[in-house]
Amino acid sequence: MLSQRTRYALKAMVRLARSPEGEPVQIAMLAESEDIPRKFLEIILVELKRQNLVQSLRGKRGGYRLARPAEEITFGEIIRITEGPLALVPCVSRTAYRPCDDCKDEAACAINRVMAMVRDETARILDATTLADVIDGNNDTATALMNDPAPTPRQP
Repeated sequence: MLSQRTRYALKAMVRLARSPEGEPVQIAMLAESEDIPRKFLEIILVELKRQNLVQSLRGKRGGYRLARPAEEITFGEIIRITEGPLALVPCVSRTAYRPCDDCKDEAACAINRVMAMVRDETARILDATTLADVIDGNNDTATALMNDPAPTPRQP
């Protein structure tokens, strides 16, 4: 489940992507339009700035804007920055791997195999979905993913 922090980060990034020609959006306006507590939003934007996803501009017409084109920023990147690894268990994480404390044989672990598939499919969808896809209502990514679906799970 996504944390509130990650949901707010996604909402803020989508709003910034909608800003015409990279015009900065003042933090007060961003907080109000997306119904995000301002102090919480400030913390999130500082982290996104540190990770080069947003830029801040000072002055009367200052605010925040995307640091890169919306076509180059994926949901996967935003979620990894705010949430951490996509994997549900540490033994399948690509960025924060560690063996599970209660697993005797990772190679034979059925949970490991299933969670690796979940991680791969989650990453495939999130890394293929850009901010531009969302703001343009572009269904090409969803259509492509639907045409190349994951294996259908077997029913018990």
